[in-house]
Amino acid sequence: MTSTIFKPDSRYKAFIISLLTFGLSYGLYKAVIDNYLAEIVHMTQFDRGVSEFFRELPGFMLIFILALLYEFSAEKIFKAGAIVMLAGMLMQSFVPAERFLVTCAVFVYSLGEHMQFGMRSTLALEYAKQGRGGAALGLQNAAYQFGTLAGYIVIAVVFWLLAGKINLYRPVFVLSSAIILTGFFISLKMTGESKHEHTVTRFYFRRKYFKFYMLEIFYGARKQIFFTFGPYLLVLFYGAGAMAISILFALSAVATFVCSPLIGRIIDRFGYKIVMVMDTLILVIVCFFYGFAHHLFSMETAFIVCCVNYILDAVISLASMASNVYVQDLSDTPEEVKATIATGVSVNHLITILIALFGGWIWQVMGIETLFMLSAFFGLMNSAYAATINAAEDKKA
Repeated sequence: MTSTIFKPDSRYKAFIISLLTFGLSYGLYKAVIDNYLAEIVHMTQFDRGVSEFFRELPGFMLIFILALLYEFSAEKIFKAGAIVMLAGMLMQSFVPAERFLVTCAVFVYSLGEHMQFGMRSTLALEYAKQGRGGAALGLQNAAYQFGTLAGYIVIAVVFWLLAGKINLYRPVFVLSSAIILTGFFISLKMTGESKHEHTVTRFYFRRKYFKFYMLEIFYGARKQIFFTFGPYLLVLFYGAGAMAISILFALSAVATFVCSPLIGRIIDRFGYKIVMVMDTLILVIVCFFYGFAHHLFSMETAFIVCCVNYILDAVISLASMASNVYVQDLSDTPEEVKATIATGVSVNHLITILIALFGGWIWQVMGIETLFMLSAFFGLMNSAYAATINAAEDKKA
């Protein structure tokens, strides 16, 4: 199958296998990091927000980092990202469980992760045969997600078998480091000199895309609350262990994998405007139950309700694909689409780092109910703004 998608003389096999390994290492790390921060580092809600600020900061910095590495090929940046990821994971494996040092490790790992993230699509498109770019992008994303899902499952099984017998967090970080190192050695077989896209090395602002940038701000704000504080609420407030969190992440990954094509068809069938407006109706319900479930049900039932709502949020977040279709309608060239979406990523990260920083403070001072009602508010703002979209008129701006 891959031979029909990729050029036979490209190093696509090493690329895909390395993505599987990097995805596996991330799945192991992601499945335990919230519990590690809560149980071992003893981070409060505010501390978690600060650590997430530094985890998201490389996403905003990415456009400047790529500009500095302008002369490097996509393969070299991809490999450099692996080295930086390895440095961050090794730090997490061996530094004392102190907030400052652990946050530094989170930042370094995230820096390498974002460097690779910026190159994955570029390499997939470079290695693809003519007219098979979409299939190549789908396959590279599926490879990484499959590896991540495998990591979640491994953690669920290991903690089910060994939880309480030994402290598993540092061994998991060491194992993740070893897997990153393996992925790096595999990536060395990628000997090409693919130039990364120049459009991602600079900001691209046009007046006609103003509504898209605003939608990215609202979406980034509401997404960050769930991504950062959703799992941490389950750990800190409901006492969820690493096994429960990893199972939740695995179920969420499967749900998004299954529903992604369906959401895409819904966007094509009903239009991106309707999808962007209607998804908020579900979001408000999700946010309400996530923030108030413990007032309405027993703690055991409330925990289950929150888990179901976490998965629902992951599914409705797929509706964010609609904004990219909107950009495509406004654009004049494919290069303009790529440049605008890349700028949207940086705009998105600008708001997410602020929400991460202040979200923990809001939770600690005003309560979890206020935090998730804020998420619902941003979702409503997103829908209200989406309702003003008129591609034909916006294009004339």
